[in-house]
Amino acid sequence: MRLFGSSGIRGVVNEMITPELCQKIGGAVGGSYEKVLMGRDARSSGDMVSAALIAGLTSAGAQVKKGGTLSTSTLAHAAEDFDCGIMVTASHNPEEYNGIKLWNPDGSSFNTEQMLELEEKIFSEEKQELPSWKNVGRVGKHNDAVEEHMSAILELVGGGYDQRVIIDCANGPGSTITPTLLKKMGCEVTTLNAQPDGSFPGHPSEPVEENLADLRSLVKKSDAGLGIAHDGDADRTVAVDREGNYLGGDDLLKLFVKDHSGSVVVPVNSSMAVDDVAEKVFRCRVGDVFVSEMLKEKGAAFGGEPSGTWIFPEISNGPDGIYAAALLVKMNSERELSQQVKELPSYPRRKTSIQVKKKKETMDKLISLYENTYSKKELNLVDGIRLQRERGWSLIRASGTEPKIRITAEAQDEKSLDVVFERAKNDLERCMEG
Repeated sequence: MRLFGSSGIRGVVNEMITPELCQKIGGAVGGSYEKVLMGRDARSSGDMVSAALIAGLTSAGAQVKKGGTLSTSTLAHAAEDFDCGIMVTASHNPEEYNGIKLWNPDGSSFNTEQMLELEEKIFSEEKQELPSWKNVGRVGKHNDAVEEHMSAILELVGGGYDQRVIIDCANGPGSTITPTLLKKMGCEVTTLNAQPDGSFPGHPSEPVEENLADLRSLVKKSDAGLGIAHDGDADRTVAVDREGNYLGGDDLLKLFVKDHSGSVVVPVNSSMAVDDVAEKVFRCRVGDVFVSEMLKEKGAAFGGEPSGTWIFPEISNGPDGIYAAALLVKMNSERELSQQVKELPSYPRRKTSIQVKKKKETMDKLISLYENTYSKKELNLVDGIRLQRERGWSLIRASGTEPKIRITAEAQDEKSLDVVFERAKNDLERCMEG
């Protein structure tokens, strides 16, 4: 059984995320890491999950410091003074979810090897050997994480940015840092949904265009030069220009890539426009864990996902939505983001999902078909099947949670897109029938 997904452990509370499981996770982590920093987002189940984790951690002898309600980015940054960091969050998922994400001292997510090692301990039938009562861990507080994170960002971006910014904090812990940071940078700041509330009363926590109607409207009606939106734990960041236009992950991915010279890491579902603006592109599995893992391996200058997750090694090897917000302010002060986006390449894209009962069998057939048809240079099989052709690409990838296989295609023009998309769709249907 796999417990870790592409962004840590996540599930519905008291169905998958139970006190028993959390205590086991804590025990497994505490048996390997002595000094642990813990933070949480604003979800109502955070107390329960945190308490169970702490019980497991301290029973194994770990010394735990509680950072309180923090953005995931702040927790990851603060982990540098500990053996590991634990963030209790389900990120952009709905309120009934919670989860656990683990961080190394360099701010990177636990890699594949670390996750597999913990899973083995968690599911082991052997009883964990615990220390004597004298060596049970203690719990304290760590109160400096927010100030330290802001100081590190200000050292990189500086101040004097005289512009009005409206920020939607999604009722999450981004409200504990981003508005104050932008004020320290010199901005006039207006906030939306800045009261931490795990029921997300303002709007669902994922910062997609349909959830940001209030932010878009307010920016357009005001004299604000920029709108910024976080998700439920502020590891994701998107933007809105002064006309109220949504600047999502694909737009910002190109901007951040252009802003960072050198090689970059992006997942297999990212646009080929990245190749037009980057010096060198490495593509990995979908999920910030895998972006972080390859970014460290390749020594790349930047890593990001179209979902709105951005990794900047100059500050951390994990997603930092707070630093991303500061960079957007800086970039917008130099020239409006909307103008910069218009100057970057953009290609038509199409997506669909097809119900498939036997996902693995179908994908195995497709892989065999493609390996016998195309060269290794044209194929990337790290996560599904990405086929790169002269005028476009397609990605056929099984859903991790539903009985579906998803197709994404992009090409230089609509005519080429028709060809690329239909070829992928027909190949999938042939393998479903066979």
